[in-house]
Amino acid sequence: MFRGDADTTVTPALTNALATRVALASRTWWFRVIVVFLVSRVVTTAMLLALASVQGPNPWTGAHPGYFDFAAIWDGRWYNIVSGWGYPAQLPITATGAIGENTWAFMPAYPALINVVMFITRLPWPVAAVFISAGFGLGSALLLYRLLRPRIGSSASMFAVVLFCVAPVSPLMQLAYAESMYIFFLILGLDLMVRRRYGWLIPVVTVMAFTRPSGIAFALAMGLHVVYRWVVRERDPFPVAERIASVAVTIFSGLAGLAWPGIAAIATGSLTAYTDTELAWRAPYIGYTELVPFSAWFEGANWWFATFLGLPSWLGMTALVLVIALFAVVLFVPAVKRLGVDLRFWLASYAVYLLAFFFPQSSTFRLLLPMFPLLGALALPKNWAYRIVLVVVFLLAQWGWLLMCWGVDGADWSPP
Repeated sequence: MFRGDADTTVTPALTNALATRVALASRTWWFRVIVVFLVSRVVTTAMLLALASVQGPNPWTGAHPGYFDFAAIWDGRWYNIVSGWGYPAQLPITATGAIGENTWAFMPAYPALINVVMFITRLPWPVAAVFISAGFGLGSALLLYRLLRPRIGSSASMFAVVLFCVAPVSPLMQLAYAESMYIFFLILGLDLMVRRRYGWLIPVVTVMAFTRPSGIAFALAMGLHVVYRWVVRERDPFPVAERIASVAVTIFSGLAGLAWPGIAAIATGSLTAYTDTELAWRAPYIGYTELVPFSAWFEGANWWFATFLGLPSWLGMTALVLVIALFAVVLFVPAVKRLGVDLRFWLASYAVYLLAFFFPQSSTFRLLLPMFPLLGALALPKNWAYRIVLVVVFLLAQWGWLLMCWGVDGADWSPP
């Protein structure tokens, strides 16, 4: 047999084998999740490029920036500063004597990982940051399907992944923000909690707590999980070893949530260095104030309704109370109850955490991303018209979020 004849017989065989493998892979859940994620990133990239093409000069880039430079503005610049220069030992002081904005508000895990990737690959900072965010975004989509499938089934779980990938703030999964890394470890942590793999939660909670503020909220969810297991121990055994492990993880999560403020206090000599730094971001709205838990949303309701809209302040307070009551009711809607008690504990705990410590502004849309389990409830109806309309609404909201929060228009006051 001539050599050429061998080549012509082997090549079709290899081609057929490859086609067979692709066909088999296409039937797997992980292949479909990857396809959904990649298609959604193409759509979001097109939106970002369209916005970049009309972007004027701004504090971070010149006019019409390239994709990676455009993806690294806003908080991306703060993470870039952390990567290159770390954290100040002396807190910046404003003209009024208050603590100014500084890098202590941005935790170190994400920029540290970027530095590692830059060292290995020699990629520029914005490129490394975007690839890390996208990688964790894909990982989050895969973990989300795995988390939801035992609770709502394969069809609804896959559609929940679609909603996750086209959600209004889903561009964060390809921007120089720590959100996708945080969401990855949060989903992993929730999955471990649900499956009662308490020992593995220690490293996961550690990374999570140094990626985004999260330890206190997760500790509250773990605490509710422990109490619930104790209450139902007659019908669902709660062995002594699991009691000890779950309580230990709860305590550890709380300590992890306090670790970064503690490190900031030691490094700067100011006990309130971290909280004072965080308060600097709400100062443009209500001035420099003390941190009083559960007051910020009421102050925000007053500012948005009375100061910004010129409406009676009681309308803002009423609206806030109604929103809180509506959320409490939503947690007991049958579709949400399908998610299971542990995911509902997380939703309630994170809501309490936001209500206690965060001021409502344009960044709140981003801060709602950890509420992702609710997508599982939205994904339950199997009506195709409903699903198509919901995807279209999400994509329109995504474009609206990019226009309002990401694009920079002069002295922009609506940060993402």
